[in-house]
Amino acid sequence: MIRILLTHTPDVLANYYGERALESLRGLGEVRINPTGKVLDAAALAEAARGCEIIVSDRQTPAPAEFFRAAPDVAAFLRCAVDIRSIDVDAASAAGVLVTHASPGFTASVAEMAIGMMVDLGRGVSRSVIAYRKDEKPPVTMGRQLKGATLGIIGYGAIGKYLAPLGAALGMQVLIADPHQAVDDQNFRKVEFASLLAESDFVVCLAVANVETENLLDAKAFARMKRTAFFINLSRGNLVDEVALARALDEKQFAGAAMDVGRAQDQMPTASLAARHDVIATPHIAGLTPDAIEHQALETVRQVAELVAGRVPQGAVNAASATRLARLKK
Repeated sequence: MIRILLTHTPDVLANYYGERALESLRGLGEVRINPTGKVLDAAALAEAARGCEIIVSDRQTPAPAEFFRAAPDVAAFLRCAVDIRSIDVDAASAAGVLVTHASPGFTASVAEMAIGMMVDLGRGVSRSVIAYRKDEKPPVTMGRQLKGATLGIIGYGAIGKYLAPLGAALGMQVLIADPHQAVDDQNFRKVEFASLLAESDFVVCLAVANVETENLLDAKAFARMKRTAFFINLSRGNLVDEVALARALDEKQFAGAAMDVGRAQDQMPTASLAARHDVIATPHIAGLTPDAIEHQALETVRQVAELVAGRVPQGAVNAASATRLARLKK
């Protein structure tokens, strides 16, 4: 029987995998749960994976080169998330280990969070709630409705393509900046990055995180924004130069920001930014809904089922190098 290690800690297992997926996985092999209750480093992961052919990993557990050198039994490393940047795919390939990722089942969930953050920023909802809880009277200020406002979407991937028509349905003008994607819908206008920043009332960052987009939103970018505009980051923290963001907010270069991600642990917002009165911050929960989470968890179950059946699953990134998969046929 195939032996499978789930790296998830107890709270992550409950919130990001779920009982239905766990029971389905147990129908495919012997499932071991992370025995430490903590996020596993390379050495602890190798020890926990001893004797296991397949690892199903949460997004927090890294798989550096030293892990693959110390895990001779592992044939496949499945990530229950889209982001595999913390997996050394070259080292996995050199060791003959298959690496997979899940597809983005959180598209609707994250796009809906963007709408909520725009309403909150435009109307000062969180600011008023905090004041009332302190037994203070919040200032009465003019709000900004979404109808008639300009929504600028940086990155036209799955979430951007879902968010754009939502914005249009609310009466927003929709601008899109993405050098790698065509925009065929005549309801939206593709523009250069600099133009999007200058014209948008709500700038929503949904770009892919990679070397090319590191610190994409820097001092120069923030200086292009309207003083009345708002910035929202729902992608990854490393797209934003946080020192530049804090300075831009201090100098009131734009009206405020909202973020579900940052450079703190597990991509959460950095505490110093989250504490600001002009920032709305949530702890990396935009994709944390039952529908979104179960999509990715059950996808890893399907990937395991494919491997058990002797097939390379959808989501594989290095199938040509995965020589250890032959062991699963025995």
